[in-house]
Amino acid sequence: VAKMSAPTMEERKACWGARDEFWQCLDRHADDASKCEKLRRSFESRCPQQWVKYFDKRRDFLKYKKKLETEGYHPPEAAGKS
Repeated sequence: VAKMSAPTMEERKACWGARDEFWQCLDRHADDASKCEKLRRSFESRCPQQWVKYFDKRRDFLKYKKKLETEGYHPPEAAGKS
């Protein structure tokens, strides 16, 4: 039975810690999730499912933002060539 109550402070800390360990593993292995499966399962088991979805999107956004900051914006080649 999934509980709908807000996570306690300890549960939030456990979730964030598991997320941070998983993300550090991804950083070390160039986002090769197969090398971080154990940490992924830990992350998913310690965090509410909605949080997992949010954090996955957040990581993608942060990587995109960092790429923009380091490489600049490059519009797709096909843009405006109709």
